[in-house]
Amino acid sequence: MSTALTDPNATGPKPLTQGHQSRGILVALWAFVVVPFLALLAAVPVAWGGWLSWTDIAVAGFWYVLSGLGITVGYHRYFTHGSFKAKPWLRVALAVAGSFAVQGEIIQWVADHRRHHAFSDLEGDPHSPWRFGESVGGLAKGLFHAHVGWLFNRELSNRERFAPDLLADPATRRVDRLFPLLVVVSLLGPAAMGGLLTWSWSGALTALFWGGLVRIALLHHVTWSINSVCHVYGERPFAVRQGDRASNFWPLAVLSFGESWHNLHHAEPTSARHGVLRGQLDMSARVIWLLEKTGAAWAVRWPKPERITAKLLGFERGTAKPVRSGRPTAGSGRPER
Repeated sequence: MSTALTDPNATGPKPLTQGHQSRGILVALWAFVVVPFLALLAAVPVAWGGWLSWTDIAVAGFWYVLSGLGITVGYHRYFTHGSFKAKPWLRVALAVAGSFAVQGEIIQWVADHRRHHAFSDLEGDPHSPWRFGESVGGLAKGLFHAHVGWLFNRELSNRERFAPDLLADPATRRVDRLFPLLVVVSLLGPAAMGGLLTWSWSGALTALFWGGLVRIALLHHVTWSINSVCHVYGERPFAVRQGDRASNFWPLAVLSFGESWHNLHHAEPTSARHGVLRGQLDMSARVIWLLEKTGAAWAVRWPKPERITAKLLGFERGTAKPVRSGRPTAGSGRPER
């Protein structure tokens, strides 16, 4: 182990990584990536066979929104980038909701993502799709690596270097330790809801399939597509750091709750709103706005119109219209004029 981690008198920055995943974590990772994916593949024939009810759709939709916003508003915009400040109860609620997405413990997730921003598409980025070059074969390999491959053969990002603020918070550390239990809740919660709503074991089983396995798999691949697809395909209207290829990919905007407006996010990482141009839906920003209105969140970092305009690339200035204020208005979901 590096002396930077063991010697309290060591100077200089801590290393980027802190060792490989344990064998037990790898086994669990295979299970929670492969099994939900197989369920996702089976979804069409299962639905065709009549094993999909409106109750299943409602249960799956509830858990998709809960865990999806837990990732986008919680893990990403709040814990990783500090886009707003939150009351203690909201901080815990966001950490728990994000854990329901089954994408890893909160502190490790944040450390990995902060490392990604520090070295986006450069050496040191844990999941750049450009790692193997720009040839057709290299890019195909890189897309797989960025999407899911990096999870199975990685050195863990150093949590003391990239997430010391979370390590210093007792409530966040507690949620981090409870991650295995929260994964169980994320699987059995939908089953319990389905069973109670239909008062049947078959309702519990189908809700487990749709609200548990299929929902987890769909959210996994939507989130992972931000790492892969949104660094290769799409539009780049905003200037980002040299080498960074983050792009906007509109087909994922709704399913990702606004995360696929990835180019602006890399141009302004702390912005609470990613979809800043007209017509760019960003449900996560709407939720943050509602939390601000209730007083649960404050000091929200809404995008400043002068910064957004300044970062628009020249060839886009004649067509793309940036927001004039970062704050969405009630009822419209659009920025105020």
